[in-house]
Formats: sequence, structure tokens, C-alpha cells
Amino acid sequence: MNVAATTDGTGTQGDTDAHAGPSARRRRPGPVAMVVSVFGELLITAGLVLGLFVVYSLWWTNVVADRAANKQADKVRQSWAHEKDTGPGALDTRNGIGFLHVPAMKNGEVLVEKGTSTTVLNEGVAGYYTKPVKATLPMTGKKGNFTLAAHRDGHGAKFHNIDKLKKGDPIVFETRDKWYVYKVYDILDETSKFNVKVIAQVPKESGKKKAGHYITLTTCTPVYTSRYRYVVWGELVRVEKVDSKRTPPKELR
Repeated sequence: MNVAATTDGTGTQGDTDAHAGPSARRRRPGPVAMVVSVFGELLITAGLVLGLFVVYSLWWTNVVADRAANKQADKVRQSWAHEKDTGPGALDTRNGIGFLHVPAMKNGEVLVEKGTSTTVLNEGVAGYYTKPVKATLPMTGKKGNFTLAAHRDGHGAKFHNIDKLKKGDPIVFETRDKWYVYKVYDILDETSKFNVKVIAQVPKESGKKKAGHYITLTTCTPVYTSRYRYVVWGELVRVEKVDSKRTPPKELR
């Protein structure tokens, strides 16, 4: 008997179902399911983009900044080796004025340049303030505050470990002719980014009331944010002349 000719018609429907694949019987996803699927794919893509941005900000910018800083540092040391003038040339800020050494931060030598703008600090250096309160450079011999800033994360992150500093720790500034050795005497682990009193010539917020030879390190806090400022104050304890071998002071040996 021909199945297609059965009187109840069940043969024809059964034959169709038997030959149809699973995909033919599967229902298409509804509009809600499609929206959820597309939204999920967008979230995955956004996560990947965000991850790449974090890698760029916290790793690659460090690589680029360190390369630029090292290149600039070489220029400074080469100029020191060829220039004999210890007068006004010692204050030349075109390439950098010296190197900051902070053993507790374990960040090697940090080139110091003029200014604290993003353009300057993004080069992987520390910059000294020119405004709102101008820093007093130690090479002048004048009393005042040698105020510095650097990034804590990304772009070299030269002050990343500033929270490792403790009272009594050394901070050494190296110039062509002299080593300036400071000692940390006070720390402010959080203050407003608008608090300019911390970089005053006499940093009264650190307890000082008279003019002296001070150094102040500032950077952003908490880590990975720029909401507040972290401040470290130091005071000059001695100055050493640079010898022919550039033997560092005992604090750096």
C-alpha cells in the first residue's frame, strides 16, 4: 500500500517528520534571546578593549617613558662630562638638572626636569614646581623648598613606591658637582590635590616654622587614582662634593 494514499493522512505527516532534520524542527530564537546574545557579545568586546587599555596605561606607557627618560639622562651625563663650567651652566634646565636617588622606592635614578605638567611627567621623569609656588633649587645655596612631583602609575611610575618611605630614610639629589643628602622627617599620606601649602617655601604643615633647606616629594594617591596627594618632606643634612669617580654617598652604597 502506498503510504501517501492512506485515508487518515497520518502516513504523509509521519513521512515528512521522519525525513526532516533536527534544525528544521528547532524553533528560531525570539527577539529577547537575540538581544541578550548581542548584548553579551558587546560586553565581551568591551571587556577586551578595557583590558587592552589597562595594559597600555600601566605597562606600555612605562616602557615608552623609561626609554625616553634613559635617552634624556644619557644626554645630561654626556653634557656633564664635557662641560667644565660650574657657574650658571650648573642651573641649565634644557635637558635636566640632576638625578634623584631614593633607595626605599627602589626606582633607580630619576632624572629631574623643569615643570610638573603632564607633558613633562609623562616622559618618565620627576619635575620640579614652577607654580603655584616656585621650587628653590638646592644648587642656588638659598634656603627654601625643593618641591618635586612624579607619576605614581603609568608613564614610568617613578614615585610608585612612595608609601615605602619612612621617617629617617635618605633622599639624595645628584648634580654635576655635588650630592645633596636629605633625611625624611615627616609624611602626609593623604591631602587635597588643591592643597598648595604642602609645597610652600616653609612647609608649615610638616611642622616647620623657620626657613631651611627642605625637599618635598608629591604624587597621586590612592594607587591608580588621582583623587588625593601623597606628600613626603625631607631636610638637608649635608652636601658632598662629587669626586673624579663619582663615588656616591654612603646612603646609596
